[in-house]
Parts: sequence; C-alpha cells; structure tokens
Amino acid sequence: MPTVEINYLAVLVAAVINMVVGAIWYSPVLFAKDWSKLTGRKANEMGDGSTSYVITFAGALLQAYILTHFVSYSGAVTAVEGAMTGFWLWLGFVAITQGVNTVFAGTRKKLLAINTGYFLAVLLINGALLAVWVK
Repeated sequence: MPTVEINYLAVLVAAVINMVVGAIWYSPVLFAKDWSKLTGRKANEMGDGSTSYVITFAGALLQAYILTHFVSYSGAVTAVEGAMTGFWLWLGFVAITQGVNTVFAGTRKKLLAINTGYFLAVLLINGALLAVWVK
C-alpha cells in the first residue's frame, strides 16, 4: 500500500466538524423532531450522556483518519475531488449498508434519509477539507 502522510491537525479538525454537523443535524433547527418521532425517543434520550459523545468523537477521529487514506489513494487534491471521494465512500459503505438494514429491520425510510444524510454531509465536507489540507 502507498504511504500516506497524515496531517493530524486536519484529522482533528475533520472530527470536530463531524461533531458540529451532528449537533446541528440532530438539533431542533433541522431533524430532532422528526428523529424523535421516528425513533419513539425524545432528543434528550439520545445516547447515554458524556460516554456517547466520547465514543462518537473517537469514531469521528477514526473516520477522518481513514478518509484521509482514501482521499490520498484517490489522488484528490481539490475540494471537489475530495468531496467526490467522500460521496463514493458514503454510497458504497454507508448508504448501502444502512439501506439493507432498513429493509430487513423494517424501519422508516425517512429515518434512513436523516441518518444517512448526516453521514453524507460529513463525508462531503471532510473529503473536501482533507483533499485541500493534505500536509
């Protein structure tokens, strides 16, 4: 495998962006009401407090670190190329797996759209960021 130079500051910023997008996405400004209705849970019942945020941030760091590799492997050096890398990863690994889970679990398609839409936004933004902020 090719060696990838990792800009750890860019990875950290991408993880923070992931958290900020999530905070906005699942807030009353956007989809908190619909998410609550579709899951039967109140917004304050999301996760189990600080532990959920620590785990989510660790996942966001790992996702940004891995996305850095794919951006490098694809040769993306512009925001559009980075966003496209994020899009293809989302389509191949998020949308499909979540779509299959939705079909078999019988959950609502609107919930699929909310949850996978969040990851689409994050992967587009962070793919673009990591492509232009490579070193």
